[in-house]
Amino acid sequence: MEPTQPAAAAEPMQGKVLYIEDQPVHHALVEAMLAQSPQIQLIKTTTGREGIRVAQAEMPDVILLDLNLPDISGLEVVRSLSELIAKKRFRVVLLTADTFSIDVVKAMSLGAHEYWVKPISPERLLTGLARVLRRA
Repeated sequence: MEPTQPAAAAEPMQGKVLYIEDQPVHHALVEAMLAQSPQIQLIKTTTGREGIRVAQAEMPDVILLDLNLPDISGLEVVRSLSELIAKKRFRVVLLTADTFSIDVVKAMSLGAHEYWVKPISPERLLTGLARVLRRA
């Protein structure tokens, strides 16, 4: 009997992922974690306003969104994109160092799909992203 592979490894992930995060080290970590998934197009932005603009122009499958951004909050990003989220144009995954906050609750009520607590492990990122992309 052969060992079973995780669902993420069963079929290659593919899609466009926008990562809105102001910390370059987090960009580098996610980029490294996705390096073995060449079918994933990773787009990175460092501010909420830039993320909104890029999301509207690129229509990614998934947005990985830091809640604490230098210009506007992640919650404001979700509010700005809520119409597109409601139309299921993309899925939003919140990334936060807080285990749970009122901003997470508000963002989820506006259509954010999931939230993941930082620091995020490679396994959590890959399995979570594979699941979200399958549903997108």
